[in-house]
Amino acid sequence: MERRTIGAAALDVGAIGLGCMPMSWGYTESQRSLDSSLRAVHTALDRGCSLLDTADMYGPFTNELLVGRVLKERRADAFVSTKCGLLVGEQHIVANGRPGYVKRACDASLRRLQTDRIDLYQLHRPDPEVPIEETWGAMAELVAAGKVRSLGLCAVDARAVRPARVARTERRPTGRVRPRSRKHDGTLAQLERIQQVFPVSSVQAELSVWSPEALEGLLPWCESRGVGFLAAMPLGNGYLTGTLTPGQGFEREDLRARHPRFTAEMMAANQPVVAGLRRVGARYGATPGQVALAWTLAQGRHVVPVPGTKKERWAAQNAKAVELKLTREDLAEIAALPPARGSWY
Repeated sequence: MERRTIGAAALDVGAIGLGCMPMSWGYTESQRSLDSSLRAVHTALDRGCSLLDTADMYGPFTNELLVGRVLKERRADAFVSTKCGLLVGEQHIVANGRPGYVKRACDASLRRLQTDRIDLYQLHRPDPEVPIEETWGAMAELVAAGKVRSLGLCAVDARAVRPARVARTERRPTGRVRPRSRKHDGTLAQLERIQQVFPVSSVQAELSVWSPEALEGLLPWCESRGVGFLAAMPLGNGYLTGTLTPGQGFEREDLRARHPRFTAEMMAANQPVVAGLRRVGARYGATPGQVALAWTLAQGRHVVPVPGTKKERWAAQNAKAVELKLTREDLAEIAALPPARGSWY
């Protein structure tokens, strides 16, 4: 598989990663299977998808335990990315960025992952009660201690931004004019602060055909500094694969059951987006999901999409998307698709 680099340390990873969260948390609980999930991770590694993305909150803790079972056998094949900073309660999630907690969380993740080092340790959520510099400083100490190789930040302020904050327009290279999103301004401010404490190797944020806001501001910031960009949800929570049917419904614990874009009405309204991806894919014998991943890969040399799955079939299909090279005309056709309808938050 094509390789890409993350951060100033030029950490080497496969161009497409694997999001492990669906194996333990957030999606279709009835379809989870430990054996199936383990096969999916092995399949991804076999095809060069070396970046395995997890977090201590997924489960909580069970996702790291699952990934650890694979790492025990194949540590040399994997680039391990996990996260800290969130505590999961019975009906709530809270941030904890206290330095002491961060260090204990890292040690606990190392035990669950059955490894002596974490390749990329990401701050899942800044704690509003703790200056982010203090949290980041504690994470930097983990690098100095040899427990962590590099640090990353998850973009977290987007959900707090109201649509009214959308400001002036900008013209993308494809010629399409869209409002300049301001939703990552808070993350950009945080990045400038923590960059003064210890180098940022990566930023993880949502980026997909139907949620391209990171292209305005956040991704250019990363590109100008050689910072890697981990594209979360590049398949639009499964919608861009074309395998979901409007009105199909979701299990109660599935995040999409409460998601404004996954109502029957909005899923039907956004079918033109999938239809456009399907038209492009038909020219190459590719699926809509593979086109969506190829689009994400085309957004920059430091961009690594991290599609989540718990099935080996989809892991193999996602990995194959790296072979699809979209032309300028393909990208312009995708850019001309109607913007997604419905609130994302």
